[in-house]
Amino acid sequence: MKIALIQQANGVNIRNNIDKLKANITACAKQGAELIVLQELHNGLYFCQTEDPANFDLAETIPGASTDEFGALVKELGVVLVLSLFEKRMAGLYHNTAVVIEKDGSIAGKYRKMHIPDDPAYYEKFYFTPGDLGFTPIQTSVGKLGVLVCWDQWYPEAARLMALAGAELLIYPTAIGWESTDTDNEKIRQREAWMISQRAHAVANGLHVISTNRTGYEADPSSVTNGIHFWGSSFVAGPQGEIITLASTDKEENIVIDINLNRTEEVRRMWPFFRDRRIDAFEDLTKRASE
Repeated sequence: MKIALIQQANGVNIRNNIDKLKANITACAKQGAELIVLQELHNGLYFCQTEDPANFDLAETIPGASTDEFGALVKELGVVLVLSLFEKRMAGLYHNTAVVIEKDGSIAGKYRKMHIPDDPAYYEKFYFTPGDLGFTPIQTSVGKLGVLVCWDQWYPEAARLMALAGAELLIYPTAIGWESTDTDNEKIRQREAWMISQRAHAVANGLHVISTNRTGYEADPSSVTNGIHFWGSSFVAGPQGEIITLASTDKEENIVIDINLNRTEEVRRMWPFFRDRRIDAFEDLTKRASE
């Protein structure tokens, strides 16, 4: 299957961001992409650097304006597209939601981010209610997609449950970067840990991992921090954790590559982790901590 990752730097003008995304989606489709993955909260700036009630005005319903507009483009191009939106479920109830658009422009399914961070410059708990749709792959014309979102990528349980439910790919729309006061060594450790964690999910589950991050610098409107330098580095890892493609840390890029989904069957025959799992001894995984 030919897949595409769009790594983009965003500005304050939402219309300009969307138009740039649409141009990039079209370019990837013309190169033969069948599945295209966008970064987390791709329509605008990463607004979670501050706790500002006015930012709730950025939320939209699903279906809504974005699913309609991108759905019309997808129908024209005949591709499957993974969106990442600020969902308004009802007044006072919001989610960080990934939406998969089928090639006919319809909504194939959605996933609401389950793990919500709350750290300096990443105040997501102020905005997002934890997801309630579980870890369920989304069936599409290109396969069953195990869509998760950003902070979910640090949790092996989430990846495992998606794999057990039949996901054929693990997909992570992402918005993560460096705070400028971190040392160079700390920045290296953070980025490498981020990649290692996701590559480990590929290995443990015998699946390809697609991780699409944003790039560019976005200032902190409150000036409490020095803003975020999003580290890009969008990548695809194969079922043995091998890096198939890796974007730069600081450039906008469209990456279109072929992946071989048959590798999952081949690798799982060599490394039968699912056969050897001791499910009879895993009950403590549902506890906050052992006593």
